[in-house]
Amino acid sequence: MPLGLLRGRRSRASGGGTPLLPTPPRGSGVLSCEVLDPMGTALRGAEITVYEAVTRTPVVTATSDPFGRFVATLPPGQYQVVVSADSLESVRSEVTVASGERVDAGSVQLMPSPLKELPIAGSWVFDPPHTAIRFIAQHVGMAHVHGRFTNFKGGIRIGERMEDSHIEITIDAASITTGNKTRDTHLRSADFLDVKRYPYLHFSSDRLIHRHGAKWTVQGALSMHGISRSVQLDTNYLGMVNGGYGEELRCAALATSELHREDFTLNWRSMLARGIAVVGPRIKLELDVQAMFKGPGMPTPPE
Repeated sequence: MPLGLLRGRRSRASGGGTPLLPTPPRGSGVLSCEVLDPMGTALRGAEITVYEAVTRTPVVTATSDPFGRFVATLPPGQYQVVVSADSLESVRSEVTVASGERVDAGSVQLMPSPLKELPIAGSWVFDPPHTAIRFIAQHVGMAHVHGRFTNFKGGIRIGERMEDSHIEITIDAASITTGNKTRDTHLRSADFLDVKRYPYLHFSSDRLIHRHGAKWTVQGALSMHGISRSVQLDTNYLGMVNGGYGEELRCAALATSELHREDFTLNWRSMLARGIAVVGPRIKLELDVQAMFKGPGMPTPPE
């Protein structure tokens, strides 16, 4: 994706400023932009995601209104903004939001997205340093919990037809981390993942469906906590390039899904009844995947 630069026009809440922007609440700032299509007209329904710049944690996800506008109130800080729409090239940028300031990022024009070359047939192996398996869950009565799994192995066998490909990944359940040691220990316990009895999560798919443009659906089975369930990943293919050490061939994709904890017998209601503070019943899963080409044949099976 190209790196687009949003040049913010700032004004103090007490000054003149841009009339379209509301006055920021105390201790926060306001960010806005206008999204245009390739013809320069307002683009309704474009997806805007604002990430915390350092941790890449999403803080706002929204769509542009009928006039192509987007407005969000944010705590002061550095952010990365991604604007995207079907069949158009995404724009990624960085902005700074300061307390008491209104930041108008101006017009962001999305251009037609060139067709991305699909991965060549053969074996591809996930590159852990450049792959992330993240999740977001709502803590009961509180804010969201953000976490990730740090230890996993897997790969893709790309068929002569992309639809005939096979994906497999094994995740070390004990590698879960949310930045809180007490919470992580609890998540590994029998109340949640029960890593002593079920040390691995496993996902396998041999059904890839092309939707349009760079959009694919990956259907497969996720085994967790001794239960296997069908899971659908909404996937955005990011392309194939030569890059990295040794100029190896790489491909990348971003996939998301929503899991329901009770599908895997993680009964949050019974935990609430026992006074255990838990995350909510729905968990958003995000896989930011980069894979390296290893040649013809099957990827090395995960240990």
